[in-house]
Amino acid sequence: MKYYCTLILSLFILLGVPLAPTAIAGQIDDVFLNPSAYDTIEWLPQAPADHRIKYVINSLTYGDLRLPKQANPEGHPVLVFIHGGGWTENWSLDYPAALVEALTGAGLATWNIEFRRIGNNGGGWPGTFLDVALATDFLREIAPIYNLDLDRVVVSGHSSGGHLALWVGSRHVIPEDSPLYMEDPLPIAGVLSLAGIPDLERALTEGGRTDVLTLLGEVTPEEAMDLYDEASPKHMLPTGVPTSHIVGTFDNPWRQMITEEFVELAEALGDEAIMFNPEGANHFDVVDPCGPAWPIIVSEALRLLGEKVPPQKINTSPFCPVAGR
Repeated sequence: MKYYCTLILSLFILLGVPLAPTAIAGQIDDVFLNPSAYDTIEWLPQAPADHRIKYVINSLTYGDLRLPKQANPEGHPVLVFIHGGGWTENWSLDYPAALVEALTGAGLATWNIEFRRIGNNGGGWPGTFLDVALATDFLREIAPIYNLDLDRVVVSGHSSGGHLALWVGSRHVIPEDSPLYMEDPLPIAGVLSLAGIPDLERALTEGGRTDVLTLLGEVTPEEAMDLYDEASPKHMLPTGVPTSHIVGTFDNPWRQMITEEFVELAEALGDEAIMFNPEGANHFDVVDPCGPAWPIIVSEALRLLGEKVPPQKINTSPFCPVAGR
């Protein structure tokens, strides 16, 4: 039976994402749901996480750990997930929980993290960044207890969480004099960005995302310029960390454009980067575990971890934890 947890979602903030009124055929002979933010309320996992663990003593700094049912003598590969929501307190880790559960079913230990956001005491600059960094590094504390393989860790995130995931994969290049610097960050095998924001500057100038300024604690675009080298993934290239990006064709044109620019620059600088544009997918289709974007999501997560991709895991919706869909 499904459990019903509180979803701290603001149904009146849709991030400026254009939502198609009807679904069209997807690239793998299936139909995308083209869900809205309202629809994600119904995307509950079948069961609570195996463990809810605080990584800092704070009501907002915890993670949901899910473990594969099958034993792994080499240790479980790990996927850290960072939720989106414009970096604000209005969204929580609940809305992508069904996707995270599906990835656990594919054989990955998953660490779905919560963190201080804009609107929370200490959220924004630099607290939001420091929290996701601390949550990732906290895997060192729990790895021996839960049989986690820290040589195989990927970070994934949706929307603004995609920005933070890319930042976590890039933070080893941050200089020591930065307020975001942390010594000896956990090595990351790869990053999977789902409709993410890889370039804060272009999101502001091309996408009108003034929340970038709020995140950085600045008033004007000119003031924000000095922070991009340590906060915006595109400005932190090259990093040596492979990245995969999934952005549907029904998502914002500016989001598609800045992702393409990121991938082109990353490749030009010698980093491995790849982009997928599932035809007919909107902003939320890329976190739907029951939709046709699922094969791309799971196969890329496994590939970045160096895992073999079982054919049964990449067929259309091979693991759908949400009843009735």
